[in-house]
Amino acid sequence: MIRDKSTRKPAKDAPEKGASKKDAAKKAAPARAAKRAAVKALAGRQGAIIAVASPSFRRERALIKRGVWPVAGCDEAGRGPLAGPVVAAAVILDPDRIPRGIDDSKRLTAEEREKLFDKICATAQVSVAVASRSRIDRDNILRASLWALKRAVVALPDAPRHVFVDGRDRLDTACDCEAVIGGDGIVLSIAAASIIAKVTRDRLMCALAQDCPGYGFEQHKGYAVPEHLDALDRLGPTVHHRSFFAPVAAARAKHMPWTVEPVRDLFAVTEIEVQVEASVEIDASAGL
Repeated sequence: MIRDKSTRKPAKDAPEKGASKKDAAKKAAPARAAKRAAVKALAGRQGAIIAVASPSFRRERALIKRGVWPVAGCDEAGRGPLAGPVVAAAVILDPDRIPRGIDDSKRLTAEEREKLFDKICATAQVSVAVASRSRIDRDNILRASLWALKRAVVALPDAPRHVFVDGRDRLDTACDCEAVIGGDGIVLSIAAASIIAKVTRDRLMCALAQDCPGYGFEQHKGYAVPEHLDALDRLGPTVHHRSFFAPVAAARAKHMPWTVEPVRDLFAVTEIEVQVEASVEIDASAGL
């Protein structure tokens, strides 16, 4: 039996008779876009890993080619915690002896940071500066961080001719300074400084934990995690806590209310005694 081919049903996605391939592609485009969006959403729900580029030495090499050297990168650790100092580091990498694996300290494990810390210190010029809790209370966290970063740059064995700093604020240095937002994930020298600063501060917080048991400094390094907030509520603040951070101020008001200065009510009505001294005589005949 011979079947008439004209009676067959066209394929679901087949273009209509006489339609060009270009028209068919246009009709299929929305469907393909929707499919890609669905795959991306599914990957996000399943925790798919997205590749992130590692920091590079490209900017430093560009300066070297122009005859600008040494080039330093600097970064800080500890702006956000409720306790402990801010630690800043500056690093001048040796172009011929750059340790492998340098990355933004937040992307590395504690073990990886410790290993890279030793390698960076063995092959590069490194300096560290610390802004204490009292300086943070006096100057505010931003100014204290910038002060520590500048001190770290000044403390380098060789004065740099160019400095890369993480963030949006440039430093008041004797050489050119370039602020790079997200620099610890872009510029290799900044990434190296982020490792030095992070490891140094973590070690300091572990030392503080021995003097202040019960707060868990060795675990959370002073950040406002639930365990730390609970300890603050139970035990009150230590001398290492930053006084003007809101959770610390609340804990101080609870445990040490005598240290909290009362806030003046600007709308309170007070009686003011006014004394008027008649020192001018007016002549009634003047018609005033």
